Amino acid sequence: MNATLRFLGAADTVTGSRYLIDTGAARVLVDCGLFQGYKVLRERNRAPFPVPPESIDAVVLSHAHLDHTGYLPALVRDGFAGRVYATSGTADLSEIMLRDSAHLLEEEARHAAHGHWSRHTDPRPLYTVADVERALDRLRPVGFDEEIDLGDRLSATLVPAGHILGASSVRIAVGGRITHFTGDLGRDDDPLMRPPRRFAGAAVLVTESTYGNRRHAPIDPEAPLGEIIRRVSARGGVTLIPAFAVGRTESILLHLSRLRDRGELPDVPIYLNSPMAVDVSAVYQRHAEEHRMPPDELARMYAIATPVHEVDDSKLLNLRGGPMVIISASGMLTGGRILHHLVAYGPDPRNAVVLTGFQAGGTRGAALVAGERSLRIFGEDVPIRAEVVNIDTMSAHADADGVIAWMRRGPAAPEQVYVTHGEPAAADALRVRIERELGWPARVPEHGELVGL
Repeated sequence: MNATLRFLGAADTVTGSRYLIDTGAARVLVDCGLFQGYKVLRERNRAPFPVPPESIDAVVLSHAHLDHTGYLPALVRDGFAGRVYATSGTADLSEIMLRDSAHLLEEEARHAAHGHWSRHTDPRPLYTVADVERALDRLRPVGFDEEIDLGDRLSATLVPAGHILGASSVRIAVGGRITHFTGDLGRDDDPLMRPPRRFAGAAVLVTESTYGNRRHAPIDPEAPLGEIIRRVSARGGVTLIPAFAVGRTESILLHLSRLRDRGELPDVPIYLNSPMAVDVSAVYQRHAEEHRMPPDELARMYAIATPVHEVDDSKLLNLRGGPMVIISASGMLTGGRILHHLVAYGPDPRNAVVLTGFQAGGTRGAALVAGERSLRIFGEDVPIRAEVVNIDTMSAHADADGVIAWMRRGPAAPEQVYVTHGEPAAADALRVRIERELGWPARVPEHGELVGL
């Protein structure tokens, strides 16, 4: 069987995960993500899909984050009619996240039209809520370790990857030969999620490299998080915490809950201004077997923040002033309610913006980490005089040491390792370590490259 693998995304960037396996008789897409960050990458979302969507027989998702699922509504709209396989947790989270994504895309298009800050005379969203509903009809939840028959001697199995609820690595068997896609690999020491399953070996390994050139500092993030909130609250300021609604928000709430239990958090209101994050709480409670939290701590974790559902209540937060803490999506400041809070509170030096995870190149979050203090938001340049703090120890990704340790525990060397889903410097740094420390053949593929399996 002359099967091929084509890298349709995440080959020169940390977003847009899309891998196409083609046996000649069947086509399977592993992940169907959005490109994020630099404009040249985002424009790939608007380009025609590299193969006719109707020619793809199935999609297998590793987890629910939008850089792995967010293009699915467009793929279905443009002709894909097969099944989309994912774990039950990923299916539940994808339902929430894709609806929220479409809502934000539609809202952004309306704002652009109303404010005349788009170069298009009639700005349109990448996809709509109606497109999402059609895509959700294609979802088929499966269990971990359940063999998925994809036809033509092709099958898939999902195994636990840690990272976020429902996250899996994808093992594709092509005529008996295994290609293993790590998806986003979690941490052994994650406070919320269980560790990824040990690598069982494969002929071909496709690994993420988000933190391929970095090590997580051995620092408990609760200490700096509590210190920042105490400092900002003492001067009457607002602490803004941009956070991904799935995974990162739960970690932040857990740390805040533990800080308050120890009396290390000031008595200031905490608001969770993310309807999606509020909805996600029910999913985490339904899938308790996947994470480390006992029911009582999970309940305390979610009780620490006041949920904000309505748009009018979100707007009122911008008039309230400090001291207070606002947790809101998105984690890289690419959209969502956090942008309105940044416009309101970013120019005031009494306030603070606390970044708590990876910031992809080209995002507003990456600009702040790099020292930029003016951000383009809703067509205007907004000065950021608020204190900017980056706590990079809260990532749900394994760092470079963690990925190497996970590989080292495998039974044998793969015939080939492809290093993807990382910025160029991170991907190449991990490639070098794989070759030198493990002695495994490794390379960083190019966007659109076709290789044999």
